[in-house]
Amino acid sequence: MFVFFPAQRSRFPLQVLPFYAKLPFVKIETVRKIDYWVGIPACFLLSILNRVGQKLFPKKDPVRPLKKFLLIELSEMGSAILAYPALKDIQKAYPGAELYFMIFEKNRASVDILNLVPPENVLTIREKSLGSFLADVVKIVVRVHRERIDVVFDLELFTRVTAILTFMSGAPVRVGFHKFRMEGLYRGNLHTHKIQYNFQQHIGKSFLSFTDVLRYPVKNWPTMDETIPDSRLETAAYRPSEAGENRIREKIKKRFPGFSLSSSIILLNPSAGEIPIRAWPLENYLELAQRLLANPNRIVVLMGAGADRETTGRLAAALSEPRCVDLTGETTFEELMDLFCVAEALVTNDSGPAHFASLTPIKNFVFLGPESPYLYGPLGGNTHVFYSHFPCSPCLTAFNHRHTSCKDNRCLQVISVEEVWETIQQSLSADK
Repeated sequence: MFVFFPAQRSRFPLQVLPFYAKLPFVKIETVRKIDYWVGIPACFLLSILNRVGQKLFPKKDPVRPLKKFLLIELSEMGSAILAYPALKDIQKAYPGAELYFMIFEKNRASVDILNLVPPENVLTIREKSLGSFLADVVKIVVRVHRERIDVVFDLELFTRVTAILTFMSGAPVRVGFHKFRMEGLYRGNLHTHKIQYNFQQHIGKSFLSFTDVLRYPVKNWPTMDETIPDSRLETAAYRPSEAGENRIREKIKKRFPGFSLSSSIILLNPSAGEIPIRAWPLENYLELAQRLLANPNRIVVLMGAGADRETTGRLAAALSEPRCVDLTGETTFEELMDLFCVAEALVTNDSGPAHFASLTPIKNFVFLGPESPYLYGPLGGNTHVFYSHFPCSPCLTAFNHRHTSCKDNRCLQVISVEEVWETIQQSLSADK
């Protein structure tokens, strides 16, 4: 369920970083050039090889029963959460199916938290150096061939490396997004089942399309047979342990001895990680935190990854309040999930935590603008999305590889503190 609010306000200088920042061993622009100048001809040549192979060695035997499924989603932790409905769909349609998932090592926690893919079947790629990256790719391709994977779902939108990895898997069924009549975004002809990318449909439904097309031996046309109802968008649920909840409470109490079980915890995630253009202005977070702390029974906890310490540190210093506890970079993934379970509300930019929180009962308030809530909004009934409907929004899309020219995110600046404050107050008071 989405709640949308327009608004007004402020200015905060931002720099854009695309998802290629996940690969620290090369400069981002270098990766883009490699993806374009090497990726396109590689996909083209592999497509010719694929066509020639089909002509010279046509398959005479029917495709074996579909038992082993590999999903590839390397770079986005939130997208792994949004793939949950597709994973459940596979289990329902193919009882006893064995699931595999390929993802960057630093992001594997988002797969483990779903409890659907056996830990030994999570295939991780290290991205700390070019050598480790290539070594892991070779190791995974060898294992995928050894496992005799039946189906590969390439969940990346138009990244050429995953199209190549999908083809190299040797799987007889390879499903992925295809450009059809769209300009650009060329990834060759390496998938056996092609999905029309729909930028006006929630990505969770697009992922569900992957299972729907398996009824065909091949699919090389864009049309689908039927609609995908919202009821198919199942959501996962994280179940914390009492010990885990107590540990995170103790961690807060060490920072603020006045904390008690009756204290109300509000989480703020003011950083947008590797894509800062997605951040609501920091001065707005400051004003919101000051309003929240006007309640003497309330504690504001700042959160984020270790790389976000500069942002949260500035906010903590400006607040200079004992009831503001900065846990940035000081929680494991499991502790973060437990934190969501003991807190009342999360206020966050569009980032992974917005999707992780949707697995818990926490009230989830999320800012979107450069990205579309209709495409990437967190699933679950406890989410409220603030979105200003600017005519230039969204500007981070598959068509620009999430590399916007925007340096001034007015679509987020216009969302006022007053609107956010009133929405949070109404939501929290409705539960009392």
